[in-house]
Amino acid sequence: MSASALPIPDDIESLRLLVAAQRAELDAERVARAQAEAALVGRDLLIEKLKAQIAKLKRIHFGQSSEKLKTEIEQLELALEELETAEAEQPVRPEPAERLRPVPVRSLPAHLPREEVLHLPASGDCVCPSCGGKLHRLGEDSDEVLDIEPITYKVVRHVRPKFSCRACEKIVQAPAPAKAIARGKASFRTIAHVIVSKFDHHLPLYRQAEIMAEQGIDIDRSTLAGWAGQGAALLDPIVVRIKETVLASTKLHTDDTPVPMLDPGNGKTKTARLWVHAIDDRAHAGPGKPAVWFAFTTDRKAEHPQTMLKTFKGHLQADAYAGYDALYRSNRVFEVGCWGHARRKIWDVHQTKATAATTELLERIGGLYAVEEQVRGQPPDVRCNARQSQSKPQLEELRRRMEAIRLQLSAKSSLAVAITYALKRWVALTRYIDDGRLEIDNLIAERAIRGVAIGRRNWLFAGSKAGGERAAAIYSIIETCKLNGIEPLPYITDVMQKIASDWPNSRIDELMPWTWSKPQPKGA
Repeated sequence: MSASALPIPDDIESLRLLVAAQRAELDAERVARAQAEAALVGRDLLIEKLKAQIAKLKRIHFGQSSEKLKTEIEQLELALEELETAEAEQPVRPEPAERLRPVPVRSLPAHLPREEVLHLPASGDCVCPSCGGKLHRLGEDSDEVLDIEPITYKVVRHVRPKFSCRACEKIVQAPAPAKAIARGKASFRTIAHVIVSKFDHHLPLYRQAEIMAEQGIDIDRSTLAGWAGQGAALLDPIVVRIKETVLASTKLHTDDTPVPMLDPGNGKTKTARLWVHAIDDRAHAGPGKPAVWFAFTTDRKAEHPQTMLKTFKGHLQADAYAGYDALYRSNRVFEVGCWGHARRKIWDVHQTKATAATTELLERIGGLYAVEEQVRGQPPDVRCNARQSQSKPQLEELRRRMEAIRLQLSAKSSLAVAITYALKRWVALTRYIDDGRLEIDNLIAERAIRGVAIGRRNWLFAGSKAGGERAAAIYSIIETCKLNGIEPLPYITDVMQKIASDWPNSRIDELMPWTWSKPQPKGA
């Protein structure tokens, strides 16, 4: 019971105690209210400070060329973009011997629309310039070039006529179409375009705002940030289902990559991580559908893979990061090594100083990959038989040669370290020859994370933990779409619209990239 609810006493001393208690209660409420207001004011001040810094730097940058200053402006723009987006949300193959010349384009794709431009002689009236006689058409020469038009924006006006029944006076009207954002002015396709442009085409929101301004559309970055945040929230059921599907597999590829994250308290950036978890059974003609689930963490502590994979059971193919060791000791996760990593360490030594030993080891590892090329896409039993008959003898000889070469080297030499890396992980590196479902390397995970590495050059860093988690969710959808041969833009457009229209969660599997099909245009 608060002090204000107590009965009023008659004696003066009790009244003094009651007043003191009421004052203490009011002081506590003021402190709590002041702390909440201070947090909101702090965020608003940070946003205003970033805007002021950007405006100042742009004034300095005007009229001069400075790549360093330009980069600083871009970093501040992206930091502001992350703050505004968070605010809007609801709480290794051998190289070819020679490089072939590219084949020139002989014809342009037939599905593109054609526009014909007719070029008549200079006279324009089909009269011979020499004698004035009438010209007769003999034939024609034509040439096609690839042309481009800027993105075309349009306004879609939804009209819902009202009808009345003269017999019973009932009024009938079609229901209002679903919107991604209540009272918002963006269609689902526009929001999907903003998301795909940022995370797949690596175009930050402030640059998208500049492109729109070139066509006379004045929409600031904070509005685009709100659209991206709301769109990501709508797609959350798809991300959850992708995660469930990936972790239910019995064979998983994983890797991680550094992502700079803004650290507002220190005014600097710190290194966060994006973790990729991929499944793809196509190499052994398996029935499973390919999928990728990304996760974001603010550091690379060993506890993260143990938490993310606490329900996983099966074969895990990863690098030699010690954070996975506890999983391997659990007897529910079996380590599968990556010959790509082992080969790369020897290749780095070979690039620095090629020797007969490095050349021999690389050629022997190349022989293992040659076997894999022969059986790629074959059923597991065919792959396993080929590995037992061809790869196993090669591996036994490779190990003997590695041990013999290491004895001739200093233990601290680069090649000795590379060989020791492989020999220490020999059981994991050779596990693939006994199971036709497994792969020789972790290329599936490395390929899935490649888009992040490319995009990182443009979006530079995650502005917050929430921003990193949002990026991981969107990357999960985009990369899963690509693995299944689906274009992300129409997929995200259609799925957001269906989820916003109260799509039942019991039918969410119908919206997954491996089952989704592009809607046909009306009247098709």
